[in-house]
Amino acid sequence: MAVQQNSDDLTEPCPKHGKEVIKFFCNDHQVILCRICVSLKHNGTCKVNYIPDISEQVINSKEYQDMLKAMETASDQFYKRTEDIKKMTAKSDSSLTEVLADIKKFRQEVNHWLDELEKAVEDEAIAIQEQNEKNIKTVERAWNDISQSMMTSFNSIQYLNTSKQADKLFMELKLANQMIEETKRSFLDQTDFDLSQFSFKPSNTLSSLLKEEKSLGEISGKNLNKKGFQNTAQIKSRHASHQGEICVKTSKDKYACCITGMTVFTPDILIITDETNNAVKLVDTTSQSVTDQVHLEDPPHDITMVTGAELAVTLPAIQTIQFLSVSKNKLQMKHNLKVDGKCHGISCYQGKLVVSFCNPAKFMILDRNGTVLKTLQEESILSHPVYVKANESSIYVSDSKMRSVTRFNWQGEVTGSYGDLGEPRGMALSDDGTVYACDWQGDDLVEISEDCLTGKVIKQHHMGLEAICSCPETSTVYLSCSSDDESYNNFLQVYKLD
Repeated sequence: MAVQQNSDDLTEPCPKHGKEVIKFFCNDHQVILCRICVSLKHNGTCKVNYIPDISEQVINSKEYQDMLKAMETASDQFYKRTEDIKKMTAKSDSSLTEVLADIKKFRQEVNHWLDELEKAVEDEAIAIQEQNEKNIKTVERAWNDISQSMMTSFNSIQYLNTSKQADKLFMELKLANQMIEETKRSFLDQTDFDLSQFSFKPSNTLSSLLKEEKSLGEISGKNLNKKGFQNTAQIKSRHASHQGEICVKTSKDKYACCITGMTVFTPDILIITDETNNAVKLVDTTSQSVTDQVHLEDPPHDITMVTGAELAVTLPAIQTIQFLSVSKNKLQMKHNLKVDGKCHGISCYQGKLVVSFCNPAKFMILDRNGTVLKTLQEESILSHPVYVKANESSIYVSDSKMRSVTRFNWQGEVTGSYGDLGEPRGMALSDDGTVYACDWQGDDLVEISEDCLTGKVIKQHHMGLEAICSCPETSTVYLSCSSDDESYNNFLQVYKLD
């Protein structure tokens, strides 16, 4: 039923001509206008429509649906941005508390250093005082000895003189003279030490330093608020050109392929997981053929490079991570690792394995021995995380039920999310941080910014995109499909990015 509308419904005043009501729309400039706007700037070659004549077409239109979706997305971004700022504010407040504690600690350390320096100078002064006291005692002992000897000799001389004992007086006088000379030398030897008047001169270096310093230290700030609506990571808007396809079905396969995981071993070698044939395959991109494959006891899902020659593959059904190695372009089975849950996605960065689990929904960070370093299990964030990718700063999780690619830091905190997807699956990371995601439901290859705030479809209409890997050296992307057309699933699609 047509919606009836007349010009009486139009009451919005023109921002430029306040007394005029907006009634027209310029198709060329995509702006709404009043009568004066039309006459002044849009009455030449512009195609101008009377709004009541064209407005009926917007009811339940694609524009209407897209706008609702855009507003929901913007609302989600505003909410997430608000939550991020709350977290950053809390982190900033916490860091300020730590800084104030550090300032007090440093002041205590400075006080301690000054106390130590003060004590060292005081000890030196006390040592001088003790030495002076020791010298005085030495002088006093010497004087007492000399005084007693002098008094004895003095009394003897007086007595011998009074008693007229001339011979003895003569000898005593000579001995007294000798004693005086010897006592002088002895007294001078015992009192021959340095005596000075001391003074204190402050350290010029320390005095200058304290006078020149204007602060106890510097307060520096690391910008937590790096992302914003005007300063988000930019999408490179690359173009993907199809280069052909590689058949990965072999004579050993019983069924059509289903390639659920891929990784680049060298620029001309890929290693892939074939879920329906329980196989890991080595693919030579130059000869465009499978050159080796190993059979696993259960269907594999995802694969990652661990070291230069070691790989790890998830086996969800038996809750196991299987390690393999590559030597002389041959795959070899190694040890395996039991995990707590049905492991699906796997990615390795600097020896740490990031593994996603769909039952229960979570992701874990493990070391190569299986020690759990971190677990994130939160229903409001994770529902069916099928793939993960990790780099130095971030962990990206594609969740097919949440219909999003979510970015986490290594502490498990959400730092961004892109939700404009149908059913995201495999992902790849470029050297500049760009995320490539396969949208299985939308049949699209999507390019997502590093901060997961913006995204753009760069390739459409591939049936059931499942897995992806990229080779930076050759700017090549490889895609696999999981569709109803089984024959289509036997090929990897090859694209160049420019």
